[in-house]
Parts: sequence; structure tokens; C-alpha cells
Amino acid sequence: MSKVPLLVLVGPTAVGKTQVSLRLAEELDGEIVSADSMQVYKFMDIGTAKPTPEERRRIPHHLLDVCLPNEAFSVARYQRLAWDAIEDIHRRGRLPILTGGTGLYVQAVIDGLNFPPQPADKQYRAQLQAMANTEGAEAVHRLLQEIDPETAARLHPNNLRRVIRALEICRLTGRPMSAHLAEEPRRKPPYNLHMYGLTRDRSELYERINQRVDEMIAAGLLDEVEGLVKMGFAEGKTALQALGYKEILAYLRGLRTLDEAIDLLKRDTRRYAKRQLTWFRRDHRIRWFNLSETSVEQVIAAISQGMAKVLAE
Repeated sequence: MSKVPLLVLVGPTAVGKTQVSLRLAEELDGEIVSADSMQVYKFMDIGTAKPTPEERRRIPHHLLDVCLPNEAFSVARYQRLAWDAIEDIHRRGRLPILTGGTGLYVQAVIDGLNFPPQPADKQYRAQLQAMANTEGAEAVHRLLQEIDPETAARLHPNNLRRVIRALEICRLTGRPMSAHLAEEPRRKPPYNLHMYGLTRDRSELYERINQRVDEMIAAGLLDEVEGLVKMGFAEGKTALQALGYKEILAYLRGLRTLDEAIDLLKRDTRRYAKRQLTWFRRDHRIRWFNLSETSVEQVIAAISQGMAKVLAE
């Protein structure tokens, strides 16, 4: 059986993946499968830099707006949905393009990570949630750093649900989550992989991140967060604890000034971009393009030329 061609485009936030992926989809008759752990949530558009309605009309996108902000969404569920989307796109004679910055989501799809059901410890989970409420999410993240530094390195402190889940698995099994992932048998997906990464010089990337945050504020991020609060999505372990929302939520609750919230969001996003690059740099299958040195047109041409040969086979 011939393998399904799969174009994978990764990189840190604000590097320019959306522009390049849209152009590639047009050039290669493709459809985009999002690999972003926050864009799966409905009503969270500005803070997640979700493709605009116009961009989504231009090119079909998959794995956007999958669930509500107060729903639990696992990487295992994402994996199943992404596999189904890729199969559907290929069956219709188009090229699936897996695009995003959530490294674990990408790896789950292309390497077939196995995610067996894990038991739960609701009492311990409640203790950790109480710690976060009193001492801050950073305190819970520091606890994970002590027990499982590898998993802690790829999880933002604000991603409290996953930090707590990693600690819960450590407590229940006596072994860190990173060890489980390393040892689990994998289902090798039937993909002919073509992986590309986008990066920029650090100063330029950080400036783009700062600019993006300013643009999000101008586009109505405060109103978006306020609307989510009014819909009842601010209480408990919801997606509003994520990067881009927690900072604004703190402002709306009077815990920070707006300038403080914006500065914190910029800082946290820069740190997140650094972690994204660290994750992707470990995968030597990726061919990198530095958009500070190479134009978007050159990148499009290079990838399109390589993929055209594959699709012609």
C-alpha cells in the first residue's frame, strides 16, 4: 500500500506559518490540518491567532473550533481527529498539510504515539488545584519541574490542566509522564512525511510577537475574554487559564493593570516561542528556513518544487 503524502509545517508562534501554509495549500491543492492545542476551542479566536473567516473560506481548515472552552480536550482525541482528517483529505485527492506549533500534537500524529487510558486521582488533583489557587500556577509547575523536568520544559505554567495531569500520572504510576511516552509502543502512521520548519532571528521573532500582542489588543482581545467570562467559561479548569487569556482575565478582575497584563503576555509568549523551537529542533527530519534570510516566495518555491515531484510519482 502506498503511503499518504503529508506535508508538515512547524515553527514558533508569530513566525509566519499561516501565510506560508495558505500559499502552499493554494499551490499544491491542499487543505490545512491545524496542530494547535488552543485553536481547538470555540469562541477563542483573537487570543489564539486563529485563521480569519476569509482565510478559512480561501482554504479548508480542519481541527478548529472542536470543543467548548470548559471541555477537556486530550492529545489522544486530537490524534484520532487529525488522522481522520488527513485520511479524508487524501481520499478526496488533495494534499493534507499539518500546520502548527504544538509539538506534542504534531508528534502524536506523525509518530503514532500511544496514549493508553490512565487512572485518575481526583483528591490529589483537587489538592493541586487548591495549590494553584493559593500559590499560583507557577508553584504547581515548579513541583512538576522537580519530578519530571522533561515534561515541565514543554508545558507552560499556565497550562494548568496538563501540568496537573502530568503530576497525577507521576503519583499514580510512580514514573514520570516522559518515561511513559518514551516506552509506549507506537502505531506507525502510513505517511510519506515531508517536514519543514520556519524560524527567524530571535530579535525579529520577538518583535513580531510583541507586535502581534498589540494587534490582538487592538482587534478586541479584551472584549473576547469578557465575552467568555459572561458565557461562564472563566470558572474552574478551563481554556481561559491558557496563554493569552489568563493575563487578560487577571486585568479584568482588577489583579493587574492593563499595561502589566500586556507586558506579561508579551513576555510569556516570547518564552513559549523559545520552548517551541527547543522542541522542534530535536527532530532532525525537519528542513529549516530562516525567514529573516529567505523570502516567503523562496520558501514557497522550494517546498512546492519538492512536493510537486512527490505528488507526480
